Amino acid sequence: MTSTKQIPLHPIVAKVTERIRLRSVASRKAYLNKCESMRRKGTQRGQLSCSNLAHGFAACSQDDKQRIRLEEAANIGIVSAYNDMLSAHKPLENYPDIIRKAVTELGCTAQFAGGTPAMCDGVTQGAEGMELSLFSRDTIAMSTAIALTHNMFDGVLCLGVCDKIVPGLLMGALSFGHLPLIMVPAGPMSTGLSNDDKANIRQLYAEGKVGREELLEAEASAYHGEGTCTFYGTANSNQMLMEAMGLHVPGTAFVPPNGALRQELTRTAAQQVCKITALTPNYTPLCDVVDERSLVNAIVALLATGGSTNHSIHWIAIARAAGIIIDWQDYAELSEATPLLCRIYPNGKADVNHFHAAGGTGFVIAELIAAGLLHADVNTVWGKGLQHYSQAPSLKNGAISWQASPEVSADLDVLRPINKPFDPHGGMKLLTGKLGRSIIKVSAVKPEHRYIEAPALVFENQEDLKLAFDKGELERDFVAVVRFQGPKANGMPELHKLTPYLGILQERGFKVALVTDGRMSGASGKIPAAIHLYPEALAGGPIAKIQDGDMLILDAEKETLEILLPVEELSQREAADFHPAPASDNYGRDLFAGLRANVGTAEEGAATFLN
Repeated sequence: MTSTKQIPLHPIVAKVTERIRLRSVASRKAYLNKCESMRRKGTQRGQLSCSNLAHGFAACSQDDKQRIRLEEAANIGIVSAYNDMLSAHKPLENYPDIIRKAVTELGCTAQFAGGTPAMCDGVTQGAEGMELSLFSRDTIAMSTAIALTHNMFDGVLCLGVCDKIVPGLLMGALSFGHLPLIMVPAGPMSTGLSNDDKANIRQLYAEGKVGREELLEAEASAYHGEGTCTFYGTANSNQMLMEAMGLHVPGTAFVPPNGALRQELTRTAAQQVCKITALTPNYTPLCDVVDERSLVNAIVALLATGGSTNHSIHWIAIARAAGIIIDWQDYAELSEATPLLCRIYPNGKADVNHFHAAGGTGFVIAELIAAGLLHADVNTVWGKGLQHYSQAPSLKNGAISWQASPEVSADLDVLRPINKPFDPHGGMKLLTGKLGRSIIKVSAVKPEHRYIEAPALVFENQEDLKLAFDKGELERDFVAVVRFQGPKANGMPELHKLTPYLGILQERGFKVALVTDGRMSGASGKIPAAIHLYPEALAGGPIAKIQDGDMLILDAEKETLEILLPVEELSQREAADFHPAPASDNYGRDLFAGLRANVGTAEEGAATFLN
């Protein structure tokens, strides 16, 4: 069923949304008051001195200078995470020119306000740079604020795609919530080597059955051109969530880069933001789009599609930037109410191109609205109502138009209707017990692997586990405890490097699981993993007291993570000492010591300036 006719809101969605609203009354009011104060000042460049304003348009053409001086037409600030090392961001290179030409057609102007960092987790996985990855999100947020603080703009276009980049851009823009914002992505690369074949080669390499040359050739065949990596990790989850929050031009997420439709969608985004500034009757500031309802919509969309566990951190930080307080209990309850509608790698064999062809974001949003699982009455950059995002764009004779998404999935192995889901639940659970609070994603974990009782083997980094694997020391049932990987210890790197080794052991018939105060990649899959555990080891968490041989129980069905020791015995143990990796102040990591010292917990969004 794909009808967008509104039916009563699902009672759990209604309950969780109201709980979030009540929890956030004071902080949300303070945030909205801040935005209203900035809005009342009027067009920001009108508050600048003549010298300030002259500096702001000095490099513009004479026509643009005149438009900016008159303050009668919108001036749009462009903030971009472009670089040509990231395949996902390479297509953004020419977007500023496209945007400038598009807004000029409406008598408006656009200026490139600033660039932000853009780390590639694909490059830094398992390497030193990954320790800066999470904190790059907050750096991007601050960079966005620096770009916008010139007060020259009536609206904002944020150009970005990948993991920490979209959350960072949005967090920074929320400090300027009185301005309209549209997020502008670039789309996924074309399908290369299948995800199954890629994962198989990785496992063969981990077992020493193929060499580096064969592995590199496989990886190069998978990641081969411009656009986002095609698995459904954090980057592509970002795009799904932007659709569900109404911050894209509808249907923009997974249109391929560089084609005519993608170019027209970018032009449309540029012109649309001009149409919703305070200079128009359709003023739609960012603070009116991002509220508790749109944030719940994002979480439901994440759960329905089996998206990245990283968003159990990032969307909490985004919410806090908007004065809204969300916790993991909210995720867990929404997960119980939300059916899993998608099988996209790593939760299935298909990639996002296949998902898009099967019906994509529009189909998912239509199904969720029809089931009462999304707030349909939200504000969006495209107008009132999320039903706009149940449509798909197309080009005819060079003109863009939107049609209702297909009523039937084109591939039921990839995308299902609400009445025939892959699973009745979304697959993200909150685990509690004597060790603290953690998250597990079970959408790709087979039921027989969702309970494990086994002795702990304790490691303090990924490399130590790899060495133990290479020595043949892991041919047994065990729970890998990888600690001192939290945000305070080393920036909470993703531990994606562990996946092939644990996967091999599981396929050999051993019962294995992971417990960590670090992160797993958005590509995490079949291994039961209690991640984001806090209190982290460096902050006095009990994980620092676990010893080899301690019996641990990870029970995803009962939502518990336990150590079979009396509380008294555990409390009396000495915590392990933290031993930073050799040369842990290299590769720029020394510059982030202040962020590590000030960071909040994972359930607070692991943010460095929102606590």
